[in-house]
Amino acid sequence: MLQRLINDHKHIGILVSLLEKKCMKLADGEAVNFNLIRDILEYMQVYVEHSHHPLEEIVYEYYLNKVSAAVETEQLAAEHKRLFEASSVLMASLNLILSDVVMSRDKLIADLQNYVALQRHHMEFEETEIFPLFSEHLNAQDWADISASSMQRLVDDPLFSDNDKQVFEELRDYLLNAE
Repeated sequence: MLQRLINDHKHIGILVSLLEKKCMKLADGEAVNFNLIRDILEYMQVYVEHSHHPLEEIVYEYYLNKVSAAVETEQLAAEHKRLFEASSVLMASLNLILSDVVMSRDKLIADLQNYVALQRHHMEFEETEIFPLFSEHLNAQDWADISASSMQRLVDDPLFSDNDKQVFEELRDYLLNAE
């Protein structure tokens, strides 16, 4: 399970880097594929926000219960909420653009920059603060218990797994050809 979370971060990092490149192109006045940006955001909303983040929260709660943490930090849940809100704002902006509604390029750039910065900060926090706690304190039986309790929330990664090649097909093709 921890390896799944780590792999998810690797995949999210690839997409965040791609968003950052698209943002720089926009800032330089270049044309970008808004459908591709929307597909990345849709992946973040469909998979990351509805499977990856809930799994992190389940594991974190399990960890807190195991170590009898007297004080629970709300930072993890708060960051997940901020990311959800930022992705919703960005998706709304993209949907306006894709519906041919005129909107400020500067607002879209600011929304993209904010989302990228939040994602990068969040992954760094988890990789340096949270994941090491999981690694140090959770054993094989703990991970088996977590797996059993989280099966309802887990879905296969719709972009980086081999299960359904139809979902995010354009984004998958872009990533394969960009490498």
